[in-house]
Amino acid sequence: MEIRIDDLKGLEIAALLTEHLECMAQVSPPESRHALNLEQLRQPGITFWTVWAGQQLAGCGALKEIDSTHGEVKSMRTVKAYLKRGVASMLLEHIIAEATRRGYCRLSLETGAMPYFEPARSLYRKAGFKECAAFVGYKPDPNSKFFTREI
Repeated sequence: MEIRIDDLKGLEIAALLTEHLECMAQVSPPESRHALNLEQLRQPGITFWTVWAGQQLAGCGALKEIDSTHGEVKSMRTVKAYLKRGVASMLLEHIIAEATRRGYCRLSLETGAMPYFEPARSLYRKAGFKECAAFVGYKPDPNSKFFTREI
């Protein structure tokens, strides 16, 4: 599998992000949805990657700069056909390495608190993330779990 910086112009990634947003709408109330759409992901300060298995899109994820020492993991999603094949782990390792390369001291993220999100929470815990309070840009929310990791 290959990880590439993506310009968010391809049909495959547009379809995956649409699926991601639709899924979040099914499992999270509106006030607790923090997934970004295509335009929001194109903003300065966000680097977006896709994972490819040959010509097939396998997943995506992003790194948002909060400030010069703090980054946020965003938009982690694996294509259904590639679930349980290490796509998310590989991409998360890549994002952590990039945050380290940039000199960040901390990497944080928000994910859902519902059972649907347990695989994501497990992935983040295995990668060394610990639960924390809401961080910059978020408010405490019973439907959200916040995680952080020192780098």
